[in-house]
Amino acid sequence: MAVGSDGVGGDTVKVRVWDRPTRAFHWALVAAVAGSWYTGENGPTDWHERFGLAILALLAFRLLWGFVGGRTARFADFVRGPASALRYLRETLAGRHPLHLGHNPLGGWSVLALLAALAVQAGMGLFGTDEILYEGPLYGLVSEGTAIRLTGWHYQFFNVVLALAAIHVTAVLAYALLLKTDLVRPMITGWKKLPAEQAPEHIARTPAWIALVLFAGCAVAAWAITLVG
Repeated sequence: MAVGSDGVGGDTVKVRVWDRPTRAFHWALVAAVAGSWYTGENGPTDWHERFGLAILALLAFRLLWGFVGGRTARFADFVRGPASALRYLRETLAGRHPLHLGHNPLGGWSVLALLAALAVQAGMGLFGTDEILYEGPLYGLVSEGTAIRLTGWHYQFFNVVLALAAIHVTAVLAYALLLKTDLVRPMITGWKKLPAEQAPEHIARTPAWIALVLFAGCAVAAWAITLVG
């Protein structure tokens, strides 16, 4: 930790809030979603499938990491009830902006919504078909009519994913412009400035090698899906 001044008279402390696996997951997911979007619009379909499987592997990893990862990565650290999220929103709008080490209660619900939407989107894509040449990895497990319906929903539901992503980006910009809080840099470097009196002495972490083992298993499981159909 490094102590400095916030320019108003109070001391601030740099704390490494986000561990490497969480940050790597975040930016890898951004890249995979962007790649999936581009290949979904422009092809080729085999790369669209690969990006979709990468998204599923990443989501499976994040689910596991949410239980065994470091303190700020765990769901128990940021998933709160709706009442807590509404209370946080009211206090922030009132200008008090309660401090949270990792995700705040409202941000926690945003994270869950986006992850769930991506899981649904990628899951439906496994059964997709263009009715000409392409068939998804699990196309053979359902009837042709079901596959066609799931493909249609897959196209339409992406609008939900885009809407949630837009809300996420808007919130990040609002924090930067209105609350003078940079959420992007900490997710790149891992470090966050906190008031010295509120900084924790220690943040529990999980060894990175465990993350590597978990992701390797998730990647193999995602690849194995291509063998099912």
